This record gives sequence, C-alpha cells and structure tokens, in this order.
Amino acid sequence: MSKKICILNGSPRQNGNTKALINNFIKGTEEAGNEVICFDLQKMDIHGCLGCCSGGKDISSPCVQKDDMEKIYPAYMKADIIVLASPMYYWGISGQLKCAFDRLFAVAELDPGYANPVKDCILLMAAEGDTEDNFAPVKAFYKGLIHNLGWNDLGIVYAGGNMDAGSILNKPEQLKAAEELGRSIS
Repeated sequence: MSKKICILNGSPRQNGNTKALINNFIKGTEEAGNEVICFDLQKMDIHGCLGCCSGGKDISSPCVQKDDMEKIYPAYMKADIIVLASPMYYWGISGQLKCAFDRLFAVAELDPGYANPVKDCILLMAAEGDTEDNFAPVKAFYKGLIHNLGWNDLGIVYAGGNMDAGSILNKPEQLKAAEELGRSIS
C-alpha cells in the first residue's frame, strides 16, 4: 500500500547537498510506489511561532497566523511519513526547519488534549563533519523529538564530509543510502 510522504526541506541552498539527498530519497520512494510532496522552506513565507496557544480552532487553517504554513498543514495532516531534511547548523537542524516544525503545534491544538498526529519519521542530514561525535547532538534532538511525539523512526541518513554545495555528488554511497531508504518504504 502506498504511503503519503511530506518532506520538510530546511536547506537554504536550492541545489545543495541536502537537496541531493532529498532527490535521491524521492527517486527511491517513488519507485516503491509512494506519493511525495516536498516543501522547500527557504522559498516560503513562514513566520516563527507566537506561542499564543490560540490555534486549533479550524481544521482547514489551524494557526492564527496566515502565511505559507497554510500550504504545509494539509499535506502534514494527510501524510503517513514526515521527512525532516536539513544541513547541520551548529550541531542542530536549520532555523528554517525548526521554525516550520514549531508551527505544526497548531495541528496538535486541534485535539483537546494537544495530541500530535502519530506519524512515521525520517531524518536526512548533510554536514561538514563526519564523525559519530559530530552527529551526536542532532541524533539526541531527533530521537527526543520523535519519542516525545510518539512517532516511529524509519531511518536516518547522515551524510558527513560535505561542506561545499555539490560535494555530496562525489559520495555516491551517501546518495545511494538516501535512495535505498526511500525504496524501503512500502
């Protein structure tokens, strides 16, 4: 049975290393018969969460702020799988991804108990560093996030040693890992 997959691309580089991981992931998952939508957050007008706790009153427009999150909410709510894709910035996800993800709280506000919709999740990350120690803070964040949301981890692709835009193209094993992860989803 095909899955609906929503990718949140937190990379500001239009054709950077994270986007290459995404493209290979999409190739694999579409070959497996899944439906994918990718949001390039850098190109979108998304404001930071106000912390107002006033959302959740309208299922078609969960947040009080009216910006490009309105495009993401329906795909997020329908998705079986959420893919968090980001370059590593200061041992964390990019601000673009964090900003958009924070705004998903408005969907939890649709439930009287603030229950988040249960999803499967994947992390795709490109980074300059390529050691286990380098990825440890991101791994801790990701594992903590999905644990507290009650989500299921379907896999992580850490693509280290990629500082310059396009350097990942010289590492076919990293691109293949993203493609194979995509292909494994059925």
